[in-house]
Amino acid sequence: MEKTLKLIKNDSWLEPYEAAIVGRHQFAIEKEAELTNNGEQSLSDFASGYLYFGLHRTKDGWAFREWAPNATHIYMVGTFNNWKELPEYELKSLNNGVWEILLPQEAVHHGDLYKLNVYWNGGQGERIPAWATRVVQDEQTRIFSAQVWDPEKPFKFKKKTFKPNTDPLLIYECHIGMAEQEEKVGTYTEFREKILPRIVKEGYNCIQIMAIQEHPYYGSFGYHVSSFFAASSRFGTPDELKELIDTAHALGISVIMDIVHSHAVKNEVEGLGNFAGDPNQYFYPGARHEHPAWDSLCFDYGKNEVIHFLLSNCKYWLEEYQFDGFRFDGVTSMLYYSHGLGEAFLDYSDYYNGHEDDNAICYLTLANKLIHEVKAKAITVAEEVSGMPGLAVPFADGGYGFDYRMAMNIPDYWIKVIKEKIDEDWKPSSIFWEVTNRRKDEKTISYVESHDQALVGDKTIIFRLIDADMYWHMQKGDENYVVHRGIALHKMIRLITASTINGGYLNFMGNEFGHPEWIDFPREGNGWSYKYARRQWDLVDNKNLTYHYLGDFDADMLKVLKSEKDFQATPIKEIWHDDNDQVLAYERNELIFVFNFSPKHSYTDYGFLVAPGAYEVVLNTDSVAFGGNGFADDTVVHFTNVDPLYAKEKKEWLKLYIPARSAVVLRKKK
Repeated sequence: MEKTLKLIKNDSWLEPYEAAIVGRHQFAIEKEAELTNNGEQSLSDFASGYLYFGLHRTKDGWAFREWAPNATHIYMVGTFNNWKELPEYELKSLNNGVWEILLPQEAVHHGDLYKLNVYWNGGQGERIPAWATRVVQDEQTRIFSAQVWDPEKPFKFKKKTFKPNTDPLLIYECHIGMAEQEEKVGTYTEFREKILPRIVKEGYNCIQIMAIQEHPYYGSFGYHVSSFFAASSRFGTPDELKELIDTAHALGISVIMDIVHSHAVKNEVEGLGNFAGDPNQYFYPGARHEHPAWDSLCFDYGKNEVIHFLLSNCKYWLEEYQFDGFRFDGVTSMLYYSHGLGEAFLDYSDYYNGHEDDNAICYLTLANKLIHEVKAKAITVAEEVSGMPGLAVPFADGGYGFDYRMAMNIPDYWIKVIKEKIDEDWKPSSIFWEVTNRRKDEKTISYVESHDQALVGDKTIIFRLIDADMYWHMQKGDENYVVHRGIALHKMIRLITASTINGGYLNFMGNEFGHPEWIDFPREGNGWSYKYARRQWDLVDNKNLTYHYLGDFDADMLKVLKSEKDFQATPIKEIWHDDNDQVLAYERNELIFVFNFSPKHSYTDYGFLVAPGAYEVVLNTDSVAFGGNGFADDTVVHFTNVDPLYAKEKKEWLKLYIPARSAVVLRKKK
């Protein structure tokens, strides 16, 4: 292959690793050719396993199929036959390890529960079908079963076509079960009726839903998946999830889901752990079988049947539920034999030293190709911490094809700064470098904190800033210094993170208004309590508390970002920084962002060289409306002052009063 890959052209430091980059690219091309019979069918045609496997109504009755190459006998048992192994419910073996049963119309009905009794040489077990699209848990016994889902009047999408708004992409990360105020598991319907309107009002244009794929343990946050094609029944029915997505689309909100293809739960009865007496049917053998840190199983991405299962899973959620894309969980874990554990990733050689799983890289590349083949405008985001080059570069350019990668350095940086540095040591140059440090050819999703920073044992940004004073001094008029500082920095941290995006911005639900405390799902250690597995919306709704200041600021901040066309693609030009003054200024098109991180020094007539003209304030973190001091008069229009020294550069002085610990955004008037 000629040296034409744009990934390498854009970064000369990658030239020593050209052979590895080209090799991975070629491997994906060859694998796609193998899977599609050299292009006789499309990748989308190949990834249609969900239309064949599992339970389907036919014109003559029902068809059920399962892939279980190690099985010797399989029976379908359920409420329709009193859970007994009857000859008329025995599956027949076809070719390539596929088993099938054709049943008359009256054999099963909507709502029936069922499982498979699978036999193999030396053993047998009760199993939930791998391709089951509906799995429910009995409230008394806590046992999971597959369920026939064939309602008389299935849900029909009203919004036939939808194009995600990515100008810019503003993601509201959420969890259906914990989105309610009450101490319980919330539902798809409650989320649609009560939470969606909040998200629209806030100004976000995309929701990223966690824990959709069925998982046996609620406290796993949805990351230990058992049934990959089943929408979690804890939150309601498939039709209720579809109605939620349809309603979101009608409101202009795109919907992406956390998809977990990096590992699977170890459970055998509910999951794929030992489906037909072969623990390696879906998973790597030997030392690579189990994930050492997650107590889970690792898919064998080198098996075509596993690729078929996972690619079909991607297409299923796009087609059946009309999801607009995916945030792929645990990509770092997939990329490396070590799962990235204990590695520093200090230079480029760490990405091309032979400890990468080329099968997983190939799978991720094909997944992105497939997703965009099914939906050209689909959104794919990689949760990846190692910094692997090319992850969010188009496949044609030598990349893996994700649209975005998570800027995971940013939340880590904020935690480190808050924990380790006194306010006087916050350096604007360091902050600016951290929020803009990314590969030029890859779009990222910037964020201050996601669900990870809110989990028990960790702290949200607001809790790190205010800590125990949140319990006593969030009443208006009763704020102390700690609360005032926390509110001020919370706004500044979010503004500098959101205003420097080159792709999108993400917020976990509730964090926009400084939701207190941590997330702790019901478990034995907390008496199975839901106290910390919910969102306290009454805090932001109560105008006597200071939480609404942060929520109001967040909404106005998003309005400013959306007021500039293609904001995320406009160049970020630093105007000024002074680490001693702790002042930073930069511009994006017609907007100028000015930050004063100093905890005690306010500056009068602080000057910056900018394009001549008049500038008006469009956002001020110190505004009284956002819980600030209101020291500056934001109604004043700021005119630049001529300086003959800079006439050739067509620059003039913009002089501002910038109070301590505040930030202001100005727009050049037409």
